[in-house]
Amino acid sequence: MKWFKQTVFYEIYIKSFADGNGDGIGDFPGLTERLDYLAELGIGGIWLTPFYPSMQVDNGYDVSDYCAVDPLYGTLADFKVFLAEAKKREIRVVIDMVLNHTAINHRWFTEHPDYYIWKERPNNWTSFFGGSAFQFDEKREQYYYHSFAKEQADLNWANPAVKEEIKQVLKFWLALGVDGFRFDVINNLTLDLAFPDNPVDELGEVLHKFDKDQPGIDGVMAELAAFCRDLRPDVFLVGEISSDELPEIARYSRPELLDVTFNFNFGSIETFTPEKLFQELVAMEKALPDGQMPTLFFGSHDMGRSFSRLAGQNLPLAELLAFIILTARGVPFIYNGEEAGMTDLTFADVSEMADIQGIMAYEQAVGKGETKQEALFAANQKTRDKARGPMIFADGKAFSATGKAWLKQNQEPEEKVHAIFAYYQELLAFRKAAAYVTEPYTSLQLKEACLTYQRGNYYFVANFSERWQMTAPPNGRLVFGQEEQGGIAPLSGAIYLMEEENENCK
Repeated sequence: MKWFKQTVFYEIYIKSFADGNGDGIGDFPGLTERLDYLAELGIGGIWLTPFYPSMQVDNGYDVSDYCAVDPLYGTLADFKVFLAEAKKREIRVVIDMVLNHTAINHRWFTEHPDYYIWKERPNNWTSFFGGSAFQFDEKREQYYYHSFAKEQADLNWANPAVKEEIKQVLKFWLALGVDGFRFDVINNLTLDLAFPDNPVDELGEVLHKFDKDQPGIDGVMAELAAFCRDLRPDVFLVGEISSDELPEIARYSRPELLDVTFNFNFGSIETFTPEKLFQELVAMEKALPDGQMPTLFFGSHDMGRSFSRLAGQNLPLAELLAFIILTARGVPFIYNGEEAGMTDLTFADVSEMADIQGIMAYEQAVGKGETKQEALFAANQKTRDKARGPMIFADGKAFSATGKAWLKQNQEPEEKVHAIFAYYQELLAFRKAAAYVTEPYTSLQLKEACLTYQRGNYYFVANFSERWQMTAPPNGRLVFGQEEQGGIAPLSGAIYLMEEENENCK
């Protein structure tokens, strides 16, 4: 059985996790010091956001050197120590790999301009951050293509040399001992190189039709996947797919392509309802090929924190969302700080922000004639910094011993932090000991805001309603959660061990 199917992953936004040298920025020495915290929590894998040398225009997703560590975070030797210490604690490490683009100060941009995409004149394609996707280069007197910030030039995957360079990058990190890769916007690697204008919707928004999911992408992915698996048969490959179409997301999760793909229709919903949750769980089961597993997450560095966005800072609801992540069928990803109930940051001025997405939203709003207050509201809505505040640890240890931090920091009530950490810890320990992790659903139902499902000999109840629910199944024995006379409280979860199929909520 593939190891990742039994693993709970923990995403670490390295810049905000733990500061080991006191400069206010997270780093590898700080992260290594906090591995015992992660082991105590009970996770089995880490997804680490980019730590490579970078212009920091997009906080590390603008890579200047694929085979080095940014001095902000330490050295390559520090990374090796971290990796070795993680393995001692039986924690696997998956690193972010940004293959769609590099920073414009990467040496390739000057030494190998044919690694990038150039045009004599731009078409109507827009950046995913807004504005034109083409930037004029005075030296070449041509426009280069950038699907994100102008400092992030897209690689030309039609050039075989690019593919060979990237293979050497992947080989470098696998040789060091990483356990897998999270491929950033991996479906954007191929374009329609005839560059037809993208269609425009009724609101005047340019749609991303010819700049992602183009012919040839399956072949590129398959080649990269086979290369990695030849070097490391048990490597874990997870893809971020820039699409909100579930069939498109699911089709890249196949044995010859990626192990799993992130489904943002599930993970990044803006408001929570039990009905929406149930619909997405059912849709993922239908969309995925046999044997492939969905991903389960409610937070990441790219969206508002789930404690604010979905739970409305309601602790029982936040715990119930954790219950779903850790008991439903799929590969779970916890975003650092979720186990401490961290909430969204808000910013009183755009100068407090570091995220280009929020800053560009502010500038675009001002450019449209909106007031500074209106523009700030738009920036607070768009900025990903709201989920990137310095880590709050449940054991009370500070992000930085000096009190400095690269971004502002919330203060969370200690009682709440301790309570939600204990819940995650208990549920993670139960998950590790139980035998349901790879089992399919034999039932999956929603009735009166009570979600129930059976996997193997375990029967799960998530009561999202505002009333007690009578949930005890016949021949079922409560093994997780609390009940009174066969029922569980509003906004709570329970697990029963049973020997035969049972009825759902009565």
